[in-house]
Amino acid sequence: METATRRMAAAVFAAAITMPATAHAQKSANEAVMAVPVSGLAFSLGYLADDLNLWQKHGIKVKTVQISGIGAMNSVIAGSTDFTQSSGSAVTRAAARGQRLLGIVGTINRPSAQIVLRKELAEAAGFDPKAPLAKRAQALRGRTIAVDAVNSVIHAYLRYIATRAGFSPEEIRVAVMQPPNMLAAFQAKQIDGLTMAPPWVHGPLAAGTAVMIASGPDGDPQDLWPFANTMVATKPETCVKRKSLCEAVGRTFRDAVTVLLDRPDEARALLKKRYAQFDDRQFDLAMEDIRKITPRDLLLSPAGFENAERFNIEAGLLKPEEKLKGYDDLFTDQFVR
Repeated sequence: METATRRMAAAVFAAAITMPATAHAQKSANEAVMAVPVSGLAFSLGYLADDLNLWQKHGIKVKTVQISGIGAMNSVIAGSTDFTQSSGSAVTRAAARGQRLLGIVGTINRPSAQIVLRKELAEAAGFDPKAPLAKRAQALRGRTIAVDAVNSVIHAYLRYIATRAGFSPEEIRVAVMQPPNMLAAFQAKQIDGLTMAPPWVHGPLAAGTAVMIASGPDGDPQDLWPFANTMVATKPETCVKRKSLCEAVGRTFRDAVTVLLDRPDEARALLKKRYAQFDDRQFDLAMEDIRKITPRDLLLSPAGFENAERFNIEAGLLKPEEKLKGYDDLFTDQFVR
């Protein structure tokens, strides 16, 4: 299943990097393309910028496109998009292999991923919601869990939790699919659980058919904070050659975070339109999770990147000897001050 997904991801990436070069070249200085890796509330600030025309308020035109998994980040490296909202774990892995990006806005500063398991399977494994994380995660052994993409921060979280629980991530079977398909597969009992960021796990939880094994927004694990979970990143030269564009992107996200944190009813009404399949209770729980891991200052930090890299190593996505010597050149606060 993962092999087929790798082929699909490669095809998506190939399509991204073969976007017409002339179209990219013809963009004016105030136009840009922003890639996101999946649909989810982890990208709420960008969605609010789209829905409230905040880009235009600051004199720029930004088109948001979805490119699955790490393909979103790779599209920036390849030059087919200008910005990505990607994870610090992906950015540090790229840097370790000589492909450096620059984080300019920190949008999520704790793990956003959550893991749920079918209730009857958890109960059969002796699941106790009050048990320590390592004990709760034992219920995942031998199960089939859906993730959005191979080597995404979502997939890495599942692997990381298995490692923290003391067993090999390879003991979990992984099914790769987009979030709406996860819910259908879960309902049909084709998978045993799913790992995703809000709002996707809240449907099965509210229906009483799943239990929460681990929740990044609720502090699983407690020592993974601060964590560069999601950021706006670009090539370093973009903010040199098109400084005014990066400044406008930063101002736009500052406006968007004010809406999310200070005008929650307005934010909820806009974001709910994107997820009409969730009832009000489910969506409210998801919004609560996202708001508590969204930093008002939008700052990135060396500690956040260091934790993201430790996360990579423990998840088995980066060799210890590939660890970076420092992180100062991977981010700037210039555009959110």
